[in-house]
Amino acid sequence: MSITIDPVATAGLVTREIRSAERDGVPTKIAVARRSYSADRADVWDALTSPERLPRWFLPVSGDLTVGGRYQLEGNAGGVVERCEPPTGFAVTWEFGGSTSWLAVSLAEGPDGTELELVHEASVPEELWAQFGPGATGVGWDLTLMGLGLHLASGATFDPQASEEWSVGPEGVEFARRASTGWADAAIADGDDPAAARAAAERALAFYATPPEA
Repeated sequence: MSITIDPVATAGLVTREIRSAERDGVPTKIAVARRSYSADRADVWDALTSPERLPRWFLPVSGDLTVGGRYQLEGNAGGVVERCEPPTGFAVTWEFGGSTSWLAVSLAEGPDGTELELVHEASVPEELWAQFGPGATGVGWDLTLMGLGLHLASGATFDPQASEEWSVGPEGVEFARRASTGWADAAIADGDDPAAARAAAERALAFYATPPEA
C-alpha cells in the first residue's frame, strides 16, 4: 500500500508532552504521545497486540507475549512484557542498543472511537538530549502512530520499501518536520532552553530525512 496523507494535518493529530522524572534515583525523560482513532477499542487492541497483524503495519514480533515473557520486534527492540490488560493497555521494557527504557500504551473509549496514550520513559544521556532532544525517538513514535491510523482506516498491509521511500520524500520530510517541532515545543514547555530545543529538533529532522546508505 502506498502512503497518501496530508502531512501537516496528520502530524497535528498527535498531542505531545515531555516530563522530567526519576526512576531508581536516575533522571529520566518521559515522552507522552496521544492520538484518537475512529475505530473501536477491541480493533485497536488487536492491531497493537496480534502477531498476525503487527507485521502488516509495524514489525514482525516473536517470543512469549504473556506477562513475564520476552518479545522481540524484528530488527528493533525486544524486552519483557510487564503488564497486559486487554483491551485497556499493556507495558513492556524496551531494550535496544544496549539500553533499557519503559513503554506503556493505554486505550480508552472516546466519543468517536478510541483514545490512545503512549508513554515512553528513558534515561537519556545529556549529550544525546542536547544533540537531538525528544525528537530522536518521538518522531519515530509519530510515524508509528501514523502507520497504525492508516492500517485501522484501510486494513491494508504496508510495503516496507514504499514506506521508506515515502519517509525521505517531500511528504515524509514535512511530516517529520512538524513532528520534531511538536516535540521541541513539548520540551520547551518542560523547561528546555527554546533555542537549544529548536536546534536539536533540526538535527532530529535531518536524521529522519536522510536516506539510508545503500
